[in-house]
Amino acid sequence: MMRVAMIGTGYVGLVSGACFADFGHTVTCIDKDAGKIAHLKSGGIPIYEPGLDLLVAANVKAGRLFFDTDATQAIREADAVFIGVGTPSRRGDGYADLSYVYAAAEEIAGLVQGFTVVVTKSTVPVGTGDEIESIFKRVRPDADVAIVSNPEFLREGAAIEDFKRPDRVVVGTTEPRAQEIMRELYRPLYLNETPILFTSRRTSELIKYAANAYLALKITYINEMADLCEAVGADVQQVARGIGLDGRIGGKFLNAGPGYGGSCFPKDTLALVRTARDAGTPLELVEMTVKVNDERKRAMARKVIKAADGDLKGKTVGVLGLTFKPNTDDMRDAPSLAIIPALLDKGASVQAFDPEGQEARHMLPGVNFKDDPYAVAQGADVLVIITEWDQFRALDLDRIKTLMNKPVLVDLRNIYKPADMKARGFAYTSIGRD
Repeated sequence: MMRVAMIGTGYVGLVSGACFADFGHTVTCIDKDAGKIAHLKSGGIPIYEPGLDLLVAANVKAGRLFFDTDATQAIREADAVFIGVGTPSRRGDGYADLSYVYAAAEEIAGLVQGFTVVVTKSTVPVGTGDEIESIFKRVRPDADVAIVSNPEFLREGAAIEDFKRPDRVVVGTTEPRAQEIMRELYRPLYLNETPILFTSRRTSELIKYAANAYLALKITYINEMADLCEAVGADVQQVARGIGLDGRIGGKFLNAGPGYGGSCFPKDTLALVRTARDAGTPLELVEMTVKVNDERKRAMARKVIKAADGDLKGKTVGVLGLTFKPNTDDMRDAPSLAIIPALLDKGASVQAFDPEGQEARHMLPGVNFKDDPYAVAQGADVLVIITEWDQFRALDLDRIKTLMNKPVLVDLRNIYKPADMKARGFAYTSIGRD
């Protein structure tokens, strides 16, 4: 059993802390936001992630998971201190904002006692670990610490499964004592024969960005193939299956749609582009991926306008799904944030529903929020599916048709089959299948 201090109770910190506690370690999650800590102590969960509420409750009850605003005791007693704070894109230049990471490092440096592994779990650019090491040398030159990189590879909506049954664990350190502690922290994964890859710190930092940029590129590639399919009369879903069955390519991240969003891909691709530019080795494929993805979201609004006979003035558009993907409440860089304002600008009235996207109410002024899909369809001239929540996969389409002013459906996630929709009397538009 190891003692762990987790700095930050956002997505990365809370999920990682709860899962480490479930591995049998004693974990204290620390946050300066007193309201958030009080909420967690009372049994609340500040983010939506399936199963996280039960996991947190079970480990709090078992006496392995704690929450505090004061880091002093937890850090002094810790074998490992994880930095799990946010690294958002800096406004104006796309660089990762590392101010929270460096502030956490300064605090940790002032409190550590005995040999301690300080682990960066946040996604950070190459060289951040070196800067953290410099902070320790300045603040506590006598501190016996190892600065380690341990990037997370958690998919929102499946984060607990990803943590407990990962494809791999990447650990950036060459320090033998630190390697031993990291092995002990992840010891339960050895039963699943999970590969644990030990690398240099800088290599570990780059692996995270390289992986996300590659997946973003893969999504953007199939989206461009979808446009070609529409132009030549092919089916992008069959194209994706045909190339995905190639073992060298694989079928994951080949679902055509309105473009990627979320907390990782947009900011990580931008940060990688900036890092590469600074190093004098521009990544032109990644730069083009960012550009194409941004344009993709605007193109989806044009697809909706076309389905409405080219004019949205005085018309009502119903939108199903606002978060960037299902099974999360994350609105960061969601396609809806680009699509809906474009529809409003063209004179449409927009009514929308999302099972968990409550934050959208503050981010999308001018939208009439409804309580269920059928209220969204009521009086709509066009219905648009932006996020593929499960409850949108089995809609009562006959009821939807009777509620709408016109049976026009724009399916940006290819949930339904064109032939079925035509048979039901819908004017149906999807991605790469027209």
